[in-house]
Amino acid sequence: MAAVFETQSSFLKSCCFLAVVLALAVCVKGNSEGDALYALRRSLSDPDNVLQSWDPNLVNPCTWFHVTCNGDNRVTRVDLGNSKLSGHLVPELGKLEHLQYLELYKNYIQGTIPKELGNLKSLISLDLYNNNISGSIPTSLGKLKNLVFLRLNDNKLTGPIPRELATVSSLKVVDVSNNNLCGTIPTSGPFEHIPLNNFEHNPRLEGPELLGLATYDTNCS
Repeated sequence: MAAVFETQSSFLKSCCFLAVVLALAVCVKGNSEGDALYALRRSLSDPDNVLQSWDPNLVNPCTWFHVTCNGDNRVTRVDLGNSKLSGHLVPELGKLEHLQYLELYKNYIQGTIPKELGNLKSLISLDLYNNNISGSIPTSLGKLKNLVFLRLNDNKLTGPIPRELATVSSLKVVDVSNNNLCGTIPTSGPFEHIPLNNFEHNPRLEGPELLGLATYDTNCS
């Protein structure tokens, strides 16, 4: 009988240990995503206090306003469009590996697009339009194989349209109008079906690429 109790006790201890390990794993995942979003909060000026609920002391950010999570408490949406935010984006956003929608349009965000956004393998929509974002479009965005919507219009972006984006077969909407991009417009892959007015008002953009007849980076630096 003692042996039976000892076996049951060992089993219960094992179960308890496993439960603790699983709970800690959830906390660690939640905290890493919370840390990433809190890094974004620290980099932004928030005059209307829309980020007031973003408390880094919580186990995970799923209770924060403007953040949506899935059933596993992983962040899938960040909705901060038209929120009067200024400041800059942070590379830590690349840690949100389950993020599907990053909505930061119609703000006053400056600085560059972090190349780490190319790590967001689940991303469907990247909406950064109507900001003051400068620098080039990262080539790393070509790794976003689930991306459908890429709206970067009405910013201060420079440089070429990355050829890597032409390999993203899921892309349906690309809008980079009203920037200062240069070079030619890709015509392969998803770009076959993107209307030309989504590229207009880029004074240094030379029009659709003529494959085999013109170099891609003509007059583009």
